[in-house]
Amino acid sequence: MYPFLFFVAIWYLSLFTQTFFHHRYSAHGMFTMNKFWEKVFYVLTWLFQGSSYLSPYAYGIMHRYHHAYADTDKDPHSPLYSKNLWDMMWKTKIEYSAIAKHQKPVEERFSRNLPYWKFMENIADTWLNRLFFVALYSLFFFKFANHWYDWVWLPMIILMAPIHGAIINWFAHKYGYVNEKVGDTSKNLLPLDFLMLGESYHNNHHKFGGRPNFGVKWHEIDPIYPFILLFNALGIIKLKRNNDLNYYPAS
Repeated sequence: MYPFLFFVAIWYLSLFTQTFFHHRYSAHGMFTMNKFWEKVFYVLTWLFQGSSYLSPYAYGIMHRYHHAYADTDKDPHSPLYSKNLWDMMWKTKIEYSAIAKHQKPVEERFSRNLPYWKFMENIADTWLNRLFFVALYSLFFFKFANHWYDWVWLPMIILMAPIHGAIINWFAHKYGYVNEKVGDTSKNLLPLDFLMLGESYHNNHHKFGGRPNFGVKWHEIDPIYPFILLFNALGIIKLKRNNDLNYYPAS
């Protein structure tokens, strides 16, 4: 029971940082925050994503590419240009590494106004950090796993953030329903998104790229949007207005 509950906790905590900090803040700039809170969310990302930590800087660039070049050969993760899910995940990993290590030239419009905390990146986005968290997770399982099948959750916890990305970037371009006409294959994967915290309303998001509420229809409840409103009311963030179509900074 404890291994499964740990998996559920990491699933949602990791996903929260990815959708709130990486996606809605870093990639799309749906709201602003000061440097103190930016560093707070950097640290929370490190703690919650652990071994699967993703750089908000590299993620932001990749996601802006995805919107600018969706379902073309320049899209870093399109099912149309991958043989299968694993091929797409591997291509995404290569692209991510090149950007995170500053080995790939990036147009200024794709890197503009992205958060970048070099100190934290040098700690979190390293193999030493990933192995440290793998060791912590393994110790937890050695302590609380009572059956062989408890261990099936461990590899998913280790690779949590890439798994989240793969679910949306693969399945939400293949399966689901469409609310809005867009120039790509994006779909809404779940009519009630209890699993991906609003991320599975992918077709909605491709139509309204800067909209902080990913739900459009009455039943499309975005669980992160109330947190955004709360953080805005508390002064942690400041919501922008009328930016529904702000996919990425224009050239």
